[in-house]
Amino acid sequence: MSYSGSMIMVVAPSGAGKSSLVAALMATDPALTLSISFTTRKPRPGETNGESYYFISETEFLQRKDSGDFLEWALVHGNYYGTSKSWILEKMQLGQDVILEIDWQGAQQIQRIVPQATWVFILPPSIAVLEDRLRRRGQDDEKTIEKRLAAAHAELSHLEEADYLVVNEVFDNALLELRHIVCASRLRTHQQVSKLAHLVSELQG
Repeated sequence: MSYSGSMIMVVAPSGAGKSSLVAALMATDPALTLSISFTTRKPRPGETNGESYYFISETEFLQRKDSGDFLEWALVHGNYYGTSKSWILEKMQLGQDVILEIDWQGAQQIQRIVPQATWVFILPPSIAVLEDRLRRRGQDDEKTIEKRLAAAHAELSHLEEADYLVVNEVFDNALLELRHIVCASRLRTHQQVSKLAHLVSELQG
């Protein structure tokens, strides 16, 4: 199916700055629509249901999964995460650009269904910096931090599957690169042909 809207999937290990970059991008690009995922994990301080995530029980999540409600889903760090299929595809069909914060498993699933989706992998400048960021944000206990660091190595082994790599060492530089990627995704031929159907028809005679 052809979509006039673009999809940008932002993937990163915990602590790489994915959420901060996406939030800053959304603040300066009102044309972007953020996909809100469903999850079974508990809310962190400052997170709001329906804004950060849709926080649901594991039972409800599995029911939605079995009925085909999710475009992608994954079990990450003991919790389920999923993206609403009908919501996101409707936005793209209407010409809206959608950005997703997901893990590499979800990105793989989505690319099989929506191959034109753009996959951006956010990298930390080093594992040492990644560990320092995880500790400074103060959201996880020591056991969880160690688990996230161990998972980071496995997650980063999939970086070559992404369309773009952005190193988040200097935040403003990484944000600028992410903006360029979004702009490029909007100008892809299949997006433009759908958006400019009348012009293309006229020019081609």
